[in-house]
Amino acid sequence: MVHQELLAIGRKAKLAARKLAFASTESKNKALLAMSEALLKNEQDILKANRLDVQAAEEKGLKKSLVNRLSLTPEGISQISNALQEVVALRDPVGEGEVWTRPNGLRIQQTRVPLGVVAMIYEARPNVTVDAAALCLKSGNAVILRGGSEALESNKVLGRVIAEAAEGSGLPSGCIQLITETNREWVQQLMRMNEYVDVIIPRGGAGLIQTVVQNSTVPVIETGTGMCHAFVDRDADYEKAIPIVINAKTQNPGVCNALETLLVDEAIAEGFLSRMGQELQNRHVEIKGCPKTCALLPYALPAGEKDWVAEHLDLVLSVKVVANLDEALDHIYQYSTKHSETIITENYSKAQRFLREIDAAAVYVNASTRFTDGGRFGFGAEIGISTQKLHARGPMGLRELTTIKYMICGDGQIVK
Repeated sequence: MVHQELLAIGRKAKLAARKLAFASTESKNKALLAMSEALLKNEQDILKANRLDVQAAEEKGLKKSLVNRLSLTPEGISQISNALQEVVALRDPVGEGEVWTRPNGLRIQQTRVPLGVVAMIYEARPNVTVDAAALCLKSGNAVILRGGSEALESNKVLGRVIAEAAEGSGLPSGCIQLITETNREWVQQLMRMNEYVDVIIPRGGAGLIQTVVQNSTVPVIETGTGMCHAFVDRDADYEKAIPIVINAKTQNPGVCNALETLLVDEAIAEGFLSRMGQELQNRHVEIKGCPKTCALLPYALPAGEKDWVAEHLDLVLSVKVVANLDEALDHIYQYSTKHSETIITENYSKAQRFLREIDAAAVYVNASTRFTDGGRFGFGAEIGISTQKLHARGPMGLRELTTIKYMICGDGQIVK
């Protein structure tokens, strides 16, 4: 039996989605600008609520990287506000398509339409509350948000502020709704509300994602965990390789596009790892290494099987010496979550082979995996990074929040 309050949220979202599907780009942009302004006006209330969440997280002993993801600052709120303005500048995908006429005179138009009601289930990142709402509104979808309990107080204020701003600008009531009930039974019920919810998008750790994938009867767009690899080839330029590895691992270790495993060609392992290891130590990165790595770096800890599958989300890096590109490809094939992989090499043939053979949403040559992001790809904010292959893959922006329908006009044609 679905809780009555949750049913009311679903019904309200369904009604809002029907109206939003026909909202003009101008009206949606007006709402987004109002939301952007409201965030700045309510900065103190947002920060006050966020301090409660951060304090509770620290008292629970959450990892520093997770607390950092939870924390908001005036600069952070300004960035979230600016992200809304960037979404305003993006092209509205609703109504895009093509038209053709069949020999019998039928005029067929393929056009992009909103998905309908999108439910977002996510963990302790308050900015996702705003990013998800913005992208859903711009693409004509109503959104039901269910954030993690760690960010509950922040999300309550953020959800209220942006919902009031959107509805005050003329968008339908219920276009943005936040579930504040932390009872997990509500999530189980939400995942089975097929009558009211068109798609569920989980965003967070492997446990959350698998729970949704395995239990939802509502269609799921799976955002994946990030077991991201970098392979430093024997033909690599050290002056490129070292900054790329440092950036991918340390710039923000608690996110899905951060580097988790470093593979090094044995032909350069001794020289490269001596320099790379020192740079990692300088940045307080713990190294979990294979036997060859531990022999070269006495301060490295032995890596077990669990380290090749671990999304550390912290200043921890698994390191393995491999014989060549073939062994690197084999390792990535076995352990990749198909998120982001990179090769550092000056050898064109190897680079092209890596691009062709790696099965992942984003494959790089001589660049950091940290670029796998909707904003850095030019999509504005992102709803998540899909690692599946149906409908959407990679950073999901506005277009991925729409589907297609066919509109066919005739003049009495019948099938003969």
